Amino acid sequence: MKISILKSFLNESIQHVSKAISSRTTIPILSGIKLDVNRQGVTLTASDTDISIQSFIPAEDEKQTIVQVDQPGSVVLPAKFFVEIIKKLPSSEVQMEVKENFQTFISAGATEIQMVGLDPEEFPVLPSIDDSQSVSVPGDLLKNMIKQTVFSISTHETTPILTGVLWNLSEGELKFTATDRHRLATRSAKLDGVEEMKLNNIVIAGKTLNELSKIVPDQNTLVDIVVADNQVLFKIDRVLFYSRILDGIYPDTTRIIPTTHKTELILDTKKLSESIDRAYLLSKEEKTNIVRMQTMEHGGIEISSSSSELGKVREELELAEFKGEPLKISFNSKYMLDVLKVVESEQLMIAFTGVMSPIILKPLDDSRSMYIILPYRTTN
Repeated sequence: MKISILKSFLNESIQHVSKAISSRTTIPILSGIKLDVNRQGVTLTASDTDISIQSFIPAEDEKQTIVQVDQPGSVVLPAKFFVEIIKKLPSSEVQMEVKENFQTFISAGATEIQMVGLDPEEFPVLPSIDDSQSVSVPGDLLKNMIKQTVFSISTHETTPILTGVLWNLSEGELKFTATDRHRLATRSAKLDGVEEMKLNNIVIAGKTLNELSKIVPDQNTLVDIVVADNQVLFKIDRVLFYSRILDGIYPDTTRIIPTTHKTELILDTKKLSESIDRAYLLSKEEKTNIVRMQTMEHGGIEISSSSSELGKVREELELAEFKGEPLKISFNSKYMLDVLKVVESEQLMIAFTGVMSPIILKPLDDSRSMYIILPYRTTN
């Protein structure tokens, strides 16, 4: 294998695929990035068995020659060193040559590097997925849906299914659900011109979706999604992102969503977020994160928290609207702040059915998002 390639394109592809490299792999070949070179260009691949990412660099585009191929071939290079060294090379063009026993020589400007490569035949073959049926989602929408749900996944591997986000597509509406049994986040979106496909009750690991989100461009680029037996493939421009679907049955979360409310509050999202953030400073010192909220006789609410060592914080907030019964409730302020960070609406509706019933949070100008936090039972 012998090529000359523009550093910017190589570096971008390396940054994409390196997201699939695990630092804890027990399989040596998976600590590397595989390069496949043919006359059409260079394909980079990395995998940690749960996710695999492939990025293609064409030999040329409309404007310029990107890769000059003198000799096709393949090699696997150690990712840890390869990722860093390409980033730091001094020249805009990089020469690479693979010789006997996969010894790889990289040069750029006056810099010359020799790397010990691995046999590409040992690298696992990517899953074969029939892409005849796919659904396209705008990239900015997909990123938003991930951001607004993934924080509610469980971080405990004891229930692996809850470490993922549930995907459902029904009648052209895509819905994400995430829960760790203490809180719940749902976000749905209507997709135009979508045919029904096998995108129901599939669960994708939250950490995988976070990595996918880093690759998806911010602009309105379409991401094609293809589902096979136990794999899902995301196609983003010249990047293919494969993910394993989590095994197991996701719990029915519809049963914990209250259909009636005894108390409804509408208030300013930013002011609530700032108030709870201040109360959180004390509550985290107690290692409980407990913050209390109670309605006031004059129609406002009081936010308070305390620390046995530091003292107390208390403040009042005005309400835009208050309907129903007075209420005093305690909750995990960290969970509440996680929700408030992703709410884009200026006003928020908070609904309760009782002291120990789930707290419902709905952005006022976004009917497609909903969040639930279970309250704490406290002695006072």
